[in-house]
Amino acid sequence: MSILRSRLLLFGSLFLLFAACAPKPAPPPLAPPPPLQAVGWHEVDGWLEEDPGPAVPVFLRSCQVLRNRPGWDSVCEAAALLDPADGETVRAFFESRFIPYRISNGESTEGLITGYYIPDLRGSRSRSEQYSRPLYGIPDDLLVIDLRNVYPELGDYRLRGRLEGRRVVPYFDRGAIDGEGKPLRGNEICWVKDPVELFFLHIQGSGRITLDDGSVLMVNYADQNGHPYRSIGKLLLERGAMTPNQMSMQNIRAWARTHPEEVGQLLAENPSYIFFRELGENFDMPPGALGVPLTPARSLAVDPRTTPLGAPVFLATTWPNSPTPLKQLMVAQDTGGAIKGAVRADFFWGAGEEAGAYAGRMKQSGRMWVLLPAAVPPPTRLAER
Repeated sequence: MSILRSRLLLFGSLFLLFAACAPKPAPPPLAPPPPLQAVGWHEVDGWLEEDPGPAVPVFLRSCQVLRNRPGWDSVCEAAALLDPADGETVRAFFESRFIPYRISNGESTEGLITGYYIPDLRGSRSRSEQYSRPLYGIPDDLLVIDLRNVYPELGDYRLRGRLEGRRVVPYFDRGAIDGEGKPLRGNEICWVKDPVELFFLHIQGSGRITLDDGSVLMVNYADQNGHPYRSIGKLLLERGAMTPNQMSMQNIRAWARTHPEEVGQLLAENPSYIFFRELGENFDMPPGALGVPLTPARSLAVDPRTTPLGAPVFLATTWPNSPTPLKQLMVAQDTGGAIKGAVRADFFWGAGEEAGAYAGRMKQSGRMWVLLPAAVPPPTRLAER
C-alpha cells in the first residue's frame, strides 16, 4: 500500500507541476467600444463657442425626410418654430432635445475630414472635336440587385451587373467604358472638353456644365457601375509622382496637364464609373444622398452605417492647410464612395472656383459628435460591408 500511495503522490505532484507550467489559454479579446458613446455637452469641443443658428434651416431641410421616421417628428416640429438669429435659444433647443454622441474608430476619436464641391465645366449637347468626352446617364442594361429581403445581413450591399445570356456578370469597368468599344454609346447626356475635369466631376458627384449655347446644365449622381473606387491620388503617391505634403486636387490637375500621355492609363486604374442625371432649373445646389439640396459649409457627407443621414453633427477640425480651428454644427446629408469609417466626413464647400480651392486642399484631422433625439437609439456597432 505504501508503494501505491507513493506512486499516486508522485503522479499527483507531476500533474500539478505540468498544470502549473502549461501555457494559460489567452483571455478572450475585449469587445471593441461602440462607435457612438453618449457624452455631456461640455465634452463637445467648441459647442459653447459656436453659433448653432445657421444650421437650423439646413436641419429643417433634413426634416422633410426625417419627420416620417420614429423619434424625429416632434423635434422637427419644434425646430420649425426656432428663430435662427437667436443663437442662445437654438442652443437650448439642441441641449434639451438631443443627446450628443462622440463618434470613435475603436480607441481613436480622430479621423480624416476632406472636402468636396460642385465643379464648373464647359460642354455641348453635340459631339465635336472640341467636346469629345461623353457624360453618361444610367445605361439601360445596368442591373441593380438588392438581396436584403432574402439575405438581411447583406442589407448594405447593392450589386451591379449586366446580363450575358442567362448569366449576370460584372458591369463594364472604366477602362471598357472609355475604350474603343464604346459600350454605352447612345446614353450620352452631353459631351465635355477635358478628361481630367470629367474625372473630377465623377469624384465630386455633381457639377455645373455651361453649354456652348449659353445655357447651364446641373448634373447629379444617379448610379455607378458597381466597381470599387481606387484613388488616383494614392497611385501617384505610390509612384513617387508627388509627396504627401504636395497631394491636393490642384496638384493632381497640374500633374495631368504636364503628363497628358499618361492620363488615360492612370484614370483607367480606377475601375469605378459614375452615371449622372439632369436636374431641373429649380436646383441651385444638387441634392445629396438624403434627397434634399446641399447647403455650402453646412452639409456633410458621412458613413451612414454610423451616422444617420439627416442628423445634426458637430464637427471639430481645422481650415484647409491651416491650424485655424473650424468648429461648427453641420448636418449629415450625403454619402460618398470614399467616405468609409466612423470618424470620416466630407465637408461640402459649395460651387465654383473658390469652393474648389478649399475642397481640393482639405485633408484635415477632425472629431465628430452626432446629435440624436432621446427617442432615437444609436447604432451599437459599425456594420460590416
